[in-house]
Amino acid sequence: FKDKSVVVSTDLLVEGVHFDLSYMPLKHLGYKAVVVNLSDIYAMNAQATQITVSIAVSNRFGLEALEALYDGIRTAASIYGIDVIGGDTTSSQSGLTISITAIGEISSSKITKRSGAKPNDLLVVTGDIGAAYLGLQVLEREKEVFKVNPNNQPDLDAYTYIIERQLKPEARKDIVKLLQDLQVQPTAMIDISDGLSSEIRHICSNSEVGCDIYEEKIPVSEELISSCEEFKLNSITIALSGGEDYELLFTIDQKDYEKVKNSSDFTVIGHITDLKKGMNLITKANQKIPIISQGWKSF
Repeated sequence: FKDKSVVVSTDLLVEGVHFDLSYMPLKHLGYKAVVVNLSDIYAMNAQATQITVSIAVSNRFGLEALEALYDGIRTAASIYGIDVIGGDTTSSQSGLTISITAIGEISSSKITKRSGAKPNDLLVVTGDIGAAYLGLQVLEREKEVFKVNPNNQPDLDAYTYIIERQLKPEARKDIVKLLQDLQVQPTAMIDISDGLSSEIRHICSNSEVGCDIYEEKIPVSEELISSCEEFKLNSITIALSGGEDYELLFTIDQKDYEKVKNSSDFTVIGHITDLKKGMNLITKANQKIPIISQGWKSF
């Protein structure tokens, strides 16, 4: 095992801060709690192998509620091929808190940090982004409607995709294997949990570089665009500062462009520049706007 590295990530989910049980079913919550932790392992180019689960729970949760929560945890563990190896349960004075620690492994030469991006590297994002944030806006709106009229049954058919991105996100385990198959070694990588602009700033500050990203290249879904029109929001603003998409953002050497250009999983959204040039968004009108971080702040 001498060339193997073990990687570890841990996350805390607190009721009222990270989730709202008025629209988040407990099974979905258990599933999502696992997925968000596995995403951090895949963001190091590693494969997740095990998790530990610790829960603090108040007496308003009965046995059935806990069984639903653990059902979601077991479902995620089964789908992602990981073992639940332990944890702890304790009582809480207020609500529900879940702490999951994920453990993964990778050969030491393949581990990817946030600090390896270099000028002229390409910035690549997986999937599409912004949908999870807008799914949350729909759920919050329906919650307010329900408060006023509990008999009102929401019709959410038009929002299926964006709501699923919020309630049942998936981590990109497939991307780690795909990069391996394509023989692409990312120079830096992070998962998009706090919004694209925030994650880009993490990579640039850790790597001591700047970047240019192009508004027209940022991948957003059709459903996000139509829902943004309804909410009178700008879809690119939502993609930049939304968060909770759990897609991967990574940088690659330009010579690897040919390997990734034909994959529908990847979109090249820009490139890394010299530190002095700063971090910029190039708009469709060809204006340069400094990227400011408006991502998730827990305090």
